[in-house]
Amino acid sequence: MPTERSDSAASAGVAGAGRARVWLWVALLLAVVLHLYGLYRPGEPGESEWFPQSDKVLHFLGFAAPSALAVLVFRHWWPIVVFAAHAVVSEVAQAWWLPGRDGDLVDVLADLSGLLPAVTIWWWLQRRGSRPSASATADSSPTSRTSAAARRPNA
Repeated sequence: MPTERSDSAASAGVAGAGRARVWLWVALLLAVVLHLYGLYRPGEPGESEWFPQSDKVLHFLGFAAPSALAVLVFRHWWPIVVFAAHAVVSEVAQAWWLPGRDGDLVDVLADLSGLLPAVTIWWWLQRRGSRPSASATADSSPTSRTSAAARRPNA
């Protein structure tokens, strides 16, 4: 009967992973909505900062949260490229089309630096995925340069 208990624990783990994935999607969608709102809302006259350069902190966080969540959801590098391109596009849009807003090269740098957490997560996922499992041996590794046929004695 221990196998029934381990089977139910495994299915509970799969269900928990599925719920976690749903919550990651919800968090990503919320972060993208807030990201877009923060970048494309029109400026208001007399708008003040919380502290000097606080908008740079908001630019960093506005790119860090959705890009990191996107990398966790998709487990791929392309969200980093999309957000990097969006850093430039959003500042051009602010400069040319949004009333009360202006584009700023330093904001682009803050946006791009906000991608560093996503790059770190992508690097971590790659390192974690490239490690051989404990049961794998050098002989069964797909990157082994000698095949099993080459190691067999000739009959």
